[in-house]
Amino acid sequence: MDPSTTLPLTVTLAVLVAAVTHATWNAIAHGIKDQTLAFALIGVGGIIVAIPLIIVAAMPRPDCWPYLLASIVIHVFYNLLLMRCYRLGEFGQVYPLARGTSPLVVTILAAVFVHEHLTWPQIAGVLVVSAGLATLVLAGRRPGRAAFLAAVGTGLTIAAYTTVDGVGVRLSASPVGYIGWLMLLESLCVPMFALIRRRDVLLKQPPRILLSGLAAGALSVLAYGLVLWAQTRGALAPIAALRETSVIFGAIIGTLIFREPFGRSRIAATVLVVAGILMLNSG
Repeated sequence: MDPSTTLPLTVTLAVLVAAVTHATWNAIAHGIKDQTLAFALIGVGGIIVAIPLIIVAAMPRPDCWPYLLASIVIHVFYNLLLMRCYRLGEFGQVYPLARGTSPLVVTILAAVFVHEHLTWPQIAGVLVVSAGLATLVLAGRRPGRAAFLAAVGTGLTIAAYTTVDGVGVRLSASPVGYIGWLMLLESLCVPMFALIRRRDVLLKQPPRILLSGLAAGALSVLAYGLVLWAQTRGALAPIAALRETSVIFGAIIGTLIFREPFGRSRIAATVLVVAGILMLNSG
């Protein structure tokens, strides 16, 4: 399938739902202070949801497996960098910086490696969405150098796996099978490490922490599954930009749950992101 550069309404809505879901599971992860524990539980939750997907879905075609395996490696680095981000910075700082880095990079990678060329209004839309996300970074205190570098590194891994998975899922002929195998294999690493090195900590956690971590893992599968489905029906760059509207929802969550100020900068960012979404769908 060669998806057009236009985004059907169903694809747009699916990616926006993925954005809300993604912001939610990241907020849960940030709320668990022990980040190794948080991502171990998220991994277990992802495995629990991925196994039924593998059982019911068709096996992905052999052509997609090099991309799927490459994505697993990139996702491992992504998780390590994301854990570092949440140790070093505030949710409202590092989350928009990490997510805001990727749309522009995906636009370049998709043009070079996938030969996707957007209309001028859509390119403008990607730029406006990215500008809105960058505005969020300026709200409140600036992140420290270590947090900044970790967040930018996270953004680059997001761009890398988005592009790799965009190609892989189109070759798979089974988007559900692709997401199932991807989430199963990439979710194993942190739980295995935690079982070996942090077993006592895992066993001492209250049920509330355990359930919230597992729920975050299930939400992570849903969020990325919707994005992968969308990538079989639309161009990668607009979908990447739409997906990163999760930052706006993250800012709202940061205000409501973590008591981080919203302020004029985040209002301006929201307006820019909405304008960018309209441009993305005008092509």
